Amino acid sequence: MTRTDKQTAFPTLSTDQIDRLRPYGVEGAVEAGDVLFEAGERGFDFFVVLEGAIEILNPSTETPTRVTVHESGEFTGDVDMVGGRSSLVTAEVKTSGRVLRIPPEPLKQVIAKMPDLSDVILQAFLARRALLMDQEQTGLQIVGSRFSEATHHLKGFAERNDLPYTWLDLERDEGAEALLRRLDVPTSDTPVVVVRGEEVLRAPSTSELAHHMGLGSCTLPTTAHDLVVVGGGPAGLAASVYGASEGLSTLCLDATGIGGQAAWSSKIENYLGFPSGISGAKLASRARLQAEKFGAEVAAPRRATGLGLEDGHYAVHLEGEERVLGRAVVIATGAEYRKLPLDRRPEFDGAGVYYGATRMEAQLCEDEEVVLVGGGNSAGQAALFLSEAASVVHMLIRGGDLGKSMSRYLVDRIRQTDAVQVHRHTEATALHGDDRLEAVEVEHNETGDERRISTPALFSFIGAEPCTEWLKGDLATDEHGFVRTGTALQGAPSVESFAARSRDPFFLEASEPGIFAVGDVRAGSIKRVASAVGEGSMAVKLVHQFLNGSQ
Repeated sequence: MTRTDKQTAFPTLSTDQIDRLRPYGVEGAVEAGDVLFEAGERGFDFFVVLEGAIEILNPSTETPTRVTVHESGEFTGDVDMVGGRSSLVTAEVKTSGRVLRIPPEPLKQVIAKMPDLSDVILQAFLARRALLMDQEQTGLQIVGSRFSEATHHLKGFAERNDLPYTWLDLERDEGAEALLRRLDVPTSDTPVVVVRGEEVLRAPSTSELAHHMGLGSCTLPTTAHDLVVVGGGPAGLAASVYGASEGLSTLCLDATGIGGQAAWSSKIENYLGFPSGISGAKLASRARLQAEKFGAEVAAPRRATGLGLEDGHYAVHLEGEERVLGRAVVIATGAEYRKLPLDRRPEFDGAGVYYGATRMEAQLCEDEEVVLVGGGNSAGQAALFLSEAASVVHMLIRGGDLGKSMSRYLVDRIRQTDAVQVHRHTEATALHGDDRLEAVEVEHNETGDERRISTPALFSFIGAEPCTEWLKGDLATDEHGFVRTGTALQGAPSVESFAARSRDPFFLEASEPGIFAVGDVRAGSIKRVASAVGEGSMAVKLVHQFLNGSQ
């Protein structure tokens, strides 16, 4: 850790800053050995050390290990405090002294009312979570095979929800079997997740893991929000930030975790304000904290299953027979990469065929040849990222011009990267392997020449299909299923509902008044992170117009 990182993660508050915090908390004495909060606890308090010291412990290992020690002027907590999620660590008094204890709600008032203190606290929270994510033996322990789809889903869930984890690979990690023996768990029960070093979850679903980590388990309100945002990608998070910051009671739902497709991007280099690039996961994590700072509620995983009307409000129905009400709804459910139309492909999804390229997938590619299908920006970013781990990245594009749908800076960089081999006019035609992917058959679509590439991994970045099946035809869509909005609705039968209001649909408004579609799920949208953020922000202006009587 550099000195700058340490100063950001563990700052010392000035006497003046502490004095400004005093009206929001209660000062009291603490004794050595007192536990101030434990891992797994929700709604835990924020502590400023006035005298003495507080030790932060990681309970994920067999014997709890020290993360840090907070001394006079320092404070406890990380991003889980703002979102009301479970603590990943335990705080125990190391040296007797005095503390200022501030409960979660008053802390939110501090963050809202004191920008200078808010900056110090939130930057520290972000830096601490980043440090936890980078440390080994912190957070969850996931034990499973690299060739298991279930293992891949659990790791992906942890990544998407900013949960630190350690992966023990059954095939390559000697410690994996030792841990299973200690826990008395047979390999047939894997993947196994060890939570807080004590709870053993055998082959859990992501919903079960979410429950144990305090994610998405909050009780959803029965009263209507001003705005319900369905989808936690860049567009949905932008709508949540702007909605909450402009005084709308805002609820953001996501089926799996924040970030959308962008969360699977290892590095976004053409997003304004980040000249050295930023990972999609980090961008999403910061956006979530920003939304929660302004008072938005973020609930994930919560999967939408339908949309209807109830008591004059829109009702978003969820798995488990739950529903939430909103005066207005922003649909930001995005799109997913299309599946390759190959025999046996379903067998290898998550066990050799992947749809994202993050550190999680890169771990599977060390010194291996891999195949990547696609020629857009996401494919280019993935190829460059994977080339840092793989010996060769075979990039297959159907046409002859890599620059047709890829930004010039990526094209130039790929040309300069020896580990990336671009195969033009080439398509994947078959997958081979027993219980795991072992080879990909490819064919030149002009000459008919065939070749087999031995590989444990194929990455697919081809086109996109909208995540609109949950709407069940309730809104007008184009022939591909993308939601039509604004002038694109001309001729749609359901637009008759606007006639009674003597107005046309707003630019981002769908075929029902008060429902808006933004980002990749919207017909005609530009598939870029910056565009999605812009649309999510713009939608809130239109929501205000709708709520204020332009109905």
